[in-house]
Parts: sequence; C-alpha cells; structure tokens
Amino acid sequence: MLKNITLSKSSSPRGVVVPFTRALGLLAAFTPDEKWLGNGDLVMRTNLPASTVSRIVQTLVKLGYLAHDAENRKYCLTSLVLTLGYGATANSEVQQVAYAYMQSFAERHKLCVNLSSRDRLDMIVLESYQSVDSMLAFNLSVGVRLSIASSPTGWALLAALPELERYYLLENIERRMSRDWPRLRRRALEGLSQVSRVGFCTSLGEWGSEISTVAAPLLGNNHAPLVLTCIGSSQMMTRARVEREIGPQLLAMISSIQQRVSP
Repeated sequence: MLKNITLSKSSSPRGVVVPFTRALGLLAAFTPDEKWLGNGDLVMRTNLPASTVSRIVQTLVKLGYLAHDAENRKYCLTSLVLTLGYGATANSEVQQVAYAYMQSFAERHKLCVNLSSRDRLDMIVLESYQSVDSMLAFNLSVGVRLSIASSPTGWALLAALPELERYYLLENIERRMSRDWPRLRRRALEGLSQVSRVGFCTSLGEWGSEISTVAAPLLGNNHAPLVLTCIGSSQMMTRARVEREIGPQLLAMISSIQQRVSP
C-alpha cells in the first residue's frame, strides 16, 4: 500500500531548463485529432507568450521536428518526432508484458483495461484492450488524454509519485483548473486516501450513471509510475463486486506484471 498521502503546495523543482521544457510542451500540444495548429492554438494550449511560441516554433521547424504550411500559417509534427519516443515504446518490456495480462483480465471480467502514463498535467493511454463482450463502447484508444485531477487514473498516478513531485503537479493543476479546483481537490483527496488504504481507487457511476472505473498504480524500478485502469458498465461493476473481486484481482495482476519485469 502507499502511505503518507496528502495535498499541499511546493516550489517548482530546481534545475529545470525552462526553454527545453517549453519546446517539449509545444510538441506535446499536437494530438491525433488536431494535427495542424497555428501560433494562436499553441499559445492557448501552452499558456506561453505569443513571442515565445513564435521563436520556439521557428527553431523546431529548422531542426526538422515541425513542418510549416505557409498558406494556412499552421504547423504539424514530422516523422522525426517519432525518434524521441520510438526506443522507449518499441522496447518497453512492461508494456508488452502488461498487454497480455490486460487482454485476459478484460475478457474474464467483460470490461476495458487501459495502461496509462503521465504527460505533463494529463494521463495518456499507452495500451488499451476492450472485451468483445463489454456492455459499453469506449473511445479510450492509444493516445487519448485524461486529466490527472478528474479521474481514478490520475488519482492512482498521483498516489504513486514522490511527495514533492505530487505537490508540484497539484499546484499547476490548481492554476489551470481554478474554477473546478475545490471539487476536484476533494475528490482527488478521496482517491489518494483510497489508494493508501486498499491499493486502488474507484469512481462508481460518478461521472456517468452507466460507467464505473477502478485504477491502481503499476510501479517498477526501471520505468516511471504507470497506471492500470478498468472501465466497465455500472451494472457489471457494482461496488460489492469491485471491492471483493475486481479491485483485488487488479492488484494481483499488477503484482504478476511486476514480477515478470523485475530485473
């Protein structure tokens, strides 16, 4: 179990190279659904000054990471960006091992299972498998993003982080989602406490009466914290079934994955 889980504020981490983080932030602003973005789009998505965005974008074009459509005054990622992550994804033993377990778990319980990691203030789906017998259809394919603060996937990730990193992320989430922060903070606290007590956190019919979610962190010495999330119909994922069966079996699956990928 994870202990000493609290929410607070802290100063930003030292030793951060700001221009580098800004450049990575611009690259991460592009999504599969919106491949072409203009300067205005990038300013809105990164909260950076327009002049800063313009300078960084010009540099990324010169380096070959972005392509420029002069007529529409927009940019898109080039294939060179793939080199930044290909080695990690192509050789990720934990993803390969986890996927086989995810398939079996999803089919056995007739639900969807996702493996996610953190990307700035979001969770991004790395692997996803949905049972053919699932009662609901989910649009949670690889690459889909979820807010850290508003889902069990994010709460499980926060619970797995070192305290200083958790504080830093929550401070930034509060600035980005100030209007909804009181509600999100309360719910995140509950999720973090639940992970501390039983190893997983839940949202049972909370965001939509038909959907229930269970999530737990997947930790390892050779990779950043990941999260395994089960999503299914509230009819199938009742509180009693989640607490007695799905939650404990999710933890057992995580333990099996950890044993397989441990050095």
